Parts: sequence; structure tokens; C-alpha cells
Amino acid sequence: MAFLPKSRKARRRLLAVAIAAPILAASVGLSLYAMGDAAVFFYSPSQAAAKHVPAGRTVRLGGLVQTGSVVRRGDGTVEFAVTDRAATDKVVYRGDLPDLFREGQGVVAQGSFEPDGVFRAREVLAKHDERYMPREVTAALKQSGEWRPSR
Repeated sequence: MAFLPKSRKARRRLLAVAIAAPILAASVGLSLYAMGDAAVFFYSPSQAAAKHVPAGRTVRLGGLVQTGSVVRRGDGTVEFAVTDRAATDKVVYRGDLPDLFREGQGVVAQGSFEPDGVFRAREVLAKHDERYMPREVTAALKQSGEWRPSR
């Protein structure tokens, strides 16, 4: 065989590479496949509408809690609207909200859209002091032209 090296040492190295390469490729492929479901993408309400996020896919939705939209139900369910001033999405969450959750403040909710377009949140994160806003929310507000830096 003319394409094989003449040296016995070089043939061993070539054999080692020929065996290791498919094993390495398979392990990288399996790792990427397994991590595919773990990736959670961030969307503002206008980005979610433009990208047509499929129902049931876990994503993060961030923006500002729309003033006058918070409705607390007797069963512990809270409904509110998240807006980036270009679009608004209704969010339904069952559980305790963070202490700093309030209207007009930045929020990031992790969950999924339902077929009817309502966002069912499994986790809600609120800003933790007067100057902090999640990086994704800040970027989305800047992109939509609605960014108003505090003091």
C-alpha cells in the first residue's frame, strides 16, 4: 500500500489517530446533543413574537412588569404582563414571587409559551437593588430604544 508510511513507528501513530478520531468525534457529538436541551435562550416580548417561539420550549422572557397588570388569584397564581414597550406578553406564575417584584421593574421569567400564547413561568427573577437590571433585559431595552438609565 503506497499511502501507508514505511516506518513501523509512523504506522503505529497513524493507527492510533485512526482509532482515536472517530471515538473523539462521537463523544463530542453526544455531548453537544445532550447539551442541546439544556440551553435556555433569552427573548424580550418583541423578539419572542418575531421569532415565533414554539410552544413548550423552555426559554427566558424578560422585560418590565407592565403597570396595572399584576393580578393575584386566591389559589396562589399570579398573572402579570411583561413588556419591552414594543410588545407585551401575558405571564402566569404559581408560587411565591421575589420580594422585590413590582410593577415597572425589570423581571426575567423562565418557562414556556403555551399554544394559546400565554407564557407559563416556572421561575421568576426580579432585580435586586435600585440600579441593577439583568444584562439581557438592559440589552433588549437598548435595542428597542426604550432604555432609560437610572440617575
